Amino acid sequence: MNIVLFGPPGAGKGTQAKYLVKKINGFQISTGDMLRNEIYKNSEVGKEISNDMKDGNFVSDKIVNKLIKEIIFDPQKKGRLIFDGYPRSLSQAKDLDIFLNDSGQKIDFIFFLNVNKETIIKRIEKRKNLENRSDDDLNTILKRYDTYMETTKPVLEYYSENPNFHEIDGALEIDEITNKIDAFLGV
Repeated sequence: MNIVLFGPPGAGKGTQAKYLVKKINGFQISTGDMLRNEIYKNSEVGKEISNDMKDGNFVSDKIVNKLIKEIIFDPQKKGRLIFDGYPRSLSQAKDLDIFLNDSGQKIDFIFFLNVNKETIIKRIEKRKNLENRSDDDLNTILKRYDTYMETTKPVLEYYSENPNFHEIDGALEIDEITNKIDAFLGV
């Protein structure tokens, strides 16, 4: 099954994606991890990504879609994809539908982890201390949160029409969120 997890930065998408990878023997597609990997490799694309992320902007759809498309069309990962933080824009959501359709796949479940700004701030501050991620600067996160809410509202509206769409209170404890996801999956 293919699953989309979306919600603001710090909503717990990565935590739930890691759980689902084990649960369904799937593959986590974290655009954040993919982009950080490009930065780490210090590629030309990585430099462009780094500049966008430092400014609190999202990386261009062109770059993200190129990286995503390679994974979707990998036959070893077919039907076991867990999208962590992608899509973030309406155009990405429509592109994902096209990529999946062209590869003979579909989205089986969409989980929106809805979390307010105050909870995000607390989580990001905690995560920064634990993981020391370079993109966890509070000012950057606040800008990313505002940008996220602005750009993903159309994605939320687009996906909320899908019968496989489920909104989950992302402020719940990790295990509570996991149990809700399991209930929707029927496992």
